[in-house]
Amino acid sequence: MHETSLGETLRDYLTGESIEATTYEDLRQALARLLVEGLGYPSGRVVPRLVVRFPVDDGEYCRTVDLTVTAPDGSPLMLVFFCPGQVNTFARESLAAARLMTGGPAPLVAVSDLRDAALYAVADGTQLASGMRALPRHADIDHLAAAHPVPPMDDARRAAEQRILYAYSEFLKRCCDESVCLL
Repeated sequence: MHETSLGETLRDYLTGESIEATTYEDLRQALARLLVEGLGYPSGRVVPRLVVRFPVDDGEYCRTVDLTVTAPDGSPLMLVFFCPGQVNTFARESLAAARLMTGGPAPLVAVSDLRDAALYAVADGTQLASGMRALPRHADIDHLAAAHPVPPMDDARRAAEQRILYAYSEFLKRCCDESVCLL
């Protein structure tokens, strides 16, 4: 099912802002609450709706990252994506987004549907853990991120990752208007 507006707003758990209610936004909010209340992340280190942007053909493409766990300096440690489907089918596009993240790449990426989760090392795509316990606790994130550094990408690799992210997510929605960038 594609994500659509429900014609209402809800209050964002992390920012307190009024945001558009969509078919999956309440689940993203639950994921944010789980990170903060269940796994101990300070709310200031979990940033919602950051965008990965890059040029494609004659325009710009963007992919919204549901949640970004940051280091104290603001650099991304882990991207977290809600997925409305089988978790492992979202791995490749999530890895590409983590590799292209501004200020990154992020060393870790997690994908969850709130019943299952998977944690991946971005450097090589290795699945580090599965199940809801795959989402690391705040006390463990710095060590995990340091254990999985991501080497810099050359231009050819960056272009390949851009094409992969574009190909995986373009069929859902093309977006560069931040007010509607739901991917």
